[in-house]
Amino acid sequence: MLKKICFLFAFVSVLFSCNNDDENLVPACNIVTNITSNSITDNSATISWDSADASAHYTVEYGISGFILGSGTSVSESNTAIELSNLQENTTYDIYIQTVCDTSDESLHSNVFSFTTLLPTVAIAFRPTLSEMNVFVGNLDDLQITPFAFEYNLNTTLFTDYAHKQRIIALPEGTSMAYDGDGLPVFPDNTVIAKTFYYNLDERDLSLGRTIIETRILIKLNGEWETGDYKWNDNQTEAFLDGAGSTLPIAWIDAAGNSNSTTYKIPSNTDCFTCHANNDNIIPIGPKLRSMNFEINGVNQLEQFINNQQLTGIDHSASVRVLPNWKDTALPIETRARAYMDINCAHCHIPGGTCADDSTLNLAFETGLEDSNILEQTTLIDYRVSFYLEGLSMPFIGTTMRHTEGLDLIQEYMNTLN
Repeated sequence: MLKKICFLFAFVSVLFSCNNDDENLVPACNIVTNITSNSITDNSATISWDSADASAHYTVEYGISGFILGSGTSVSESNTAIELSNLQENTTYDIYIQTVCDTSDESLHSNVFSFTTLLPTVAIAFRPTLSEMNVFVGNLDDLQITPFAFEYNLNTTLFTDYAHKQRIIALPEGTSMAYDGDGLPVFPDNTVIAKTFYYNLDERDLSLGRTIIETRILIKLNGEWETGDYKWNDNQTEAFLDGAGSTLPIAWIDAAGNSNSTTYKIPSNTDCFTCHANNDNIIPIGPKLRSMNFEINGVNQLEQFINNQQLTGIDHSASVRVLPNWKDTALPIETRARAYMDINCAHCHIPGGTCADDSTLNLAFETGLEDSNILEQTTLIDYRVSFYLEGLSMPFIGTTMRHTEGLDLIQEYMNTLN
């Protein structure tokens, strides 16, 4: 009997003790809810959440997507929002949030929340390095164009010592090129045009790589174009703004297996002005609508620009004339030669061009032969393109060698006029 009474007393004691402990328990911290992200840039983001614990603070842990809890960056925050900075561009981050009610009471971690930073927009001021201009993404030497820009090509191209060129245009968000006839479109302020020059080591096997020489950039600011040139380093990891100009020995193997070499000349700012100046204003040379009005892989380039709202003020490419491809041997010799002289010579030999005061030539393709003064100067033209001598031969700058194919074309055309 005594044994039963003792057991009953112990049971009642435990019961009352448990009830007393429950009365003194601190309610568990609540897990945060409704985690959201906003104001995301290429290197920052604001994260906010809801909490049922008004007096709590929070431990925010974040890192590149897939990181293990405890190995990320932890930040203590007293508000229900935090701005994260110094993030990597175009990168997905995971984030966990834990409510801390006091030193002895923490909630479980929230479910993972993920967000992705943006790509940086193209810079509209010349930076010390090309990577800071944001015209490319990923490894710089891959020349992968940012989504904020697009590539353009020319039906007939300017000769620069057989270098290859990648041409891109970056328009400000929500803007377009505007139709203004067959020549240059009207570019909005803050447009960036970039042209990168490179040589494939062996044209027969592109997997052997290439040597990137320079990236020339035009930026339109307050209605005027400014020039900058970026010289690539030997490691092909970066290019640096260089206005002084320089020379660089280059060697490559062409498609026929021939070894070639030259001392490539990177232009100075003065050289850029010489070619790009018209009536003392700098203008682009290549991206005229008539030079871009041709098919690439079965699609007309201007039609693509129109469909993408990159070119406005025109409904169809048929409204624009075409500058013929000087390499098209099916065309008349005069057509080919005049197209070649237009892209290689007319930026200087037109009214307002650098050579306008010293020469009566007007080599724009649309200028009639009788008004071009070509007939009066056939002998001089033939002579000036027949050799290379800096300061005397033509083109005046921009090349360091004779262009055999172009020379043959012009001389053949001159012979038809004699």
